[in-house]
Amino acid sequence: MITRRFFLKSGALAIAGLGASLAIPSFLEQTALAANQNSKKIMIVIFQRGAADGLNIVVPFGDAAYYKARPTLAIAKPSPSDEQSAIDLDGFFGLHPALKPFKPIYEAKELAIIHAAGSPDSTRSHFDAQDYMEIGTPGIKTTADGWLNRYLQVHKDVNKDQLAALRGIAIGNKQPRVLAGTTPSLTVASLNSFEVRGGTKTSSAFETMYGKSLDDIIAPAGVEALEAMRTIRKIRSSIYLPSNNAIYPNGQFGNSLKQIAQLIKANIGLEIAFTDIGGWDTHTGQKPRLNQLLKEFSSGLAVLYQDLGNKMQEVVIVTMSEFGRTVRENGTAGTDHGHANCMFVMGGGVKGGQVYGKWPGLEREQLYEARDLALTTDFRTVYSEVISKHCGAKDLTKIFPNFQAKTSLSILDT
Repeated sequence: MITRRFFLKSGALAIAGLGASLAIPSFLEQTALAANQNSKKIMIVIFQRGAADGLNIVVPFGDAAYYKARPTLAIAKPSPSDEQSAIDLDGFFGLHPALKPFKPIYEAKELAIIHAAGSPDSTRSHFDAQDYMEIGTPGIKTTADGWLNRYLQVHKDVNKDQLAALRGIAIGNKQPRVLAGTTPSLTVASLNSFEVRGGTKTSSAFETMYGKSLDDIIAPAGVEALEAMRTIRKIRSSIYLPSNNAIYPNGQFGNSLKQIAQLIKANIGLEIAFTDIGGWDTHTGQKPRLNQLLKEFSSGLAVLYQDLGNKMQEVVIVTMSEFGRTVRENGTAGTDHGHANCMFVMGGGVKGGQVYGKWPGLEREQLYEARDLALTTDFRTVYSEVISKHCGAKDLTKIFPNFQAKTSLSILDT
């Protein structure tokens, strides 16, 4: 028998155990799928977990030291006759050959690259480095919330007909630290799994019980959870058909991007979307692993770009990874934990078609701690520009405390 006690004991308001996690304060009646809802600027954040090898992703083939340090792992200089060579970007940098889907977007000047970028903290711990990049305060562990949550706190341009929790949505199995905080956010493992466990009967009982509750604590939370569930149910009520002949790659990453596209097109007031892709910790056997990961990564993002079409004028996609990898290859055909990395920024307002950032060089005396690519662009510089110029945030000190970018990269149109 389904009882009120059952829902309280099983944690019905923490829907993480039911396929999603919810952090929603109370709100009044809202129309989640308002037909006349204004379009919002959207930022999609992609986290490459595991520390991606930026030097083989965006290859500095014009730096001779790169080939000295990587006699077996280096990507060959661009050559029309070699499909496994780097894809020339500007005569100095080239894309890994598996990133071929990115080249047309780069040539259309809607893809920019920032090299020698990342977190200034020197840790080589995956856990700490990811945490620092998500809370936005490198080296300070006591920060309670994530910087994307702080953005939602500060930038409160919310339509009265909009569900507050749907401003920021992560696709994944658990809430990312970057969205944790006091502001409403939603984490969904899958749109199809966002439901009360037990099927239609259980879901109906949940709705009846919480809809009728007069409890000051339980009723608002129950109504809020119901509204989010109803919204997702409406979105998934019909089979999603990508636009422009887009076909998403199989796998978790492609499916996550497809769901992000579906949420964007539903016009629910989404402002922030987040997902991640793991597996980048390539200590051994790096060549085949990186090649496969980059195919999945680039084909997924290129298809998202294709699917969104004109909607990309309202969207900026930014990627990050916790740190890079050593300049020198190791003895097991891989690379170890390093420092600086590369970031991609894609979208209609991006001044793309170029590689940004100051290149520090790869000679031993130019390296960080004589082993890693030195950092010349703080990742917060990149995100500060996106959330101010694209998203419209004004008080960046509340989003990235104790940080002020020394220079502007000017990677977006003002």
